[in-house]
Amino acid sequence: MTLASLIMVGSLLCLGSGAQDDGMKPLFNGKSLDGWIGVNGKEGNWVAENGLLVTLGNGGGWLSTKEIYSDFQVSLEYKLQAGGNSGLLIRTPHVGATAYQGIEIQILDNEDPRYAQLKPFQYCGSVYGVVAAPRGHVKPAGQWNSMEVTAQGSKVQVVLNGVKVVDTDLAEHPESVPTHPGILRTDGYIGLQSHSEPVEFRNIQIKTLK
Repeated sequence: MTLASLIMVGSLLCLGSGAQDDGMKPLFNGKSLDGWIGVNGKEGNWVAENGLLVTLGNGGGWLSTKEIYSDFQVSLEYKLQAGGNSGLLIRTPHVGATAYQGIEIQILDNEDPRYAQLKPFQYCGSVYGVVAAPRGHVKPAGQWNSMEVTAQGSKVQVVLNGVKVVDTDLAEHPESVPTHPGILRTDGYIGLQSHSEPVEFRNIQIKTLK
């Protein structure tokens, strides 16, 4: 077999093993905050370093994409300290409380004692205040967790560390609209919350859906 033939066979094998382009594109370049903007927080609270997007946890507010998205699949990895609290915001406006005027997918160190008495829809992976995610799928503080969220129309799916923890149609939750009107939104910004503890993010990617 010629060298050219070997190269062709190798390429076909790679494609067959799932190496083809899955359509995901980086939202974070690993080097700077290009494409992002801070909202309602102290300047300097978010930094890009060593391939990580980091909130120092002392400025509040949130970090927003500059671009608006409608239907999409977004994935990331995050690492919390003990008691860490954050959130992946989707279809969120730049005004109003993010968890209510937009949609928040909770990111939380579930097992910290300070969170022992939360409501089910306040734990990690939940559509905050609306749809509860089952517990037991979060890695301990200090370890990397993966999260993937798909929003298409009124349907939202959350995969946490490879486990589907939410698969819901927000249109089926009219009782939540008075307090969480953001579930009616069809587009908005994607963002990351900052609370009182540092949180690290990496491998933030997105694929727009039709």
